[in-house]
Amino acid sequence: MAKVSVAQAADLTGKSKSTIQRALKSGRLSYSINESDEKEIDTSELERVYGAFPKKVDQEAMVRAELQRAHDMLEMERVKMRCRSLEDQLHMTETQLEDMKDQRDQWQKQAQQLMITNQNSQKQAEDLKQEMREREAREREARKRRMEERMKMMAENENNQQESISEMGGAIWSKIVDKINKIRAA
Repeated sequence: MAKVSVAQAADLTGKSKSTIQRALKSGRLSYSINESDEKEIDTSELERVYGAFPKKVDQEAMVRAELQRAHDMLEMERVKMRCRSLEDQLHMTETQLEDMKDQRDQWQKQAQQLMITNQNSQKQAEDLKQEMREREAREREARKRRMEERMKMMAENENNQQESISEMGGAIWSKIVDKINKIRAA
């Protein structure tokens, strides 16, 4: 089997280093000396004197396990914090969404009111346009009647003037004829 140093023998058996050295001095535990003048003990000799090696508690494994447990706890806390943070964000998002829905509803109401107002304004504008068209049509009719009356008056004036001219012409002609007759008579 393998050979180990006094310190390693103490670790394997779970005994103290001084207990191993006393057993070596008393001869209860046999050993050999290596090239470095150090005592070496065969592991089978250790089992003969102290029995099967006790299960060695691996300090490093314990530390690693403890560190892993601490790491796991920290990770779990980090995950919990992340979950709380996400829940808070979700709550804020839901609140913002509700606010946005309220604003949307208010804008829709306002748009509907404006549309109703716009429709009323449009109806009023159409009524006003129709009234203006009717007024313009009446004014055109009135202008047309005035123009016809003027034309009629002008035609009457022209007839009167022609009659006046004819009468004047007849009067002048009679004067001319009278003068010619007087000249002939003289």
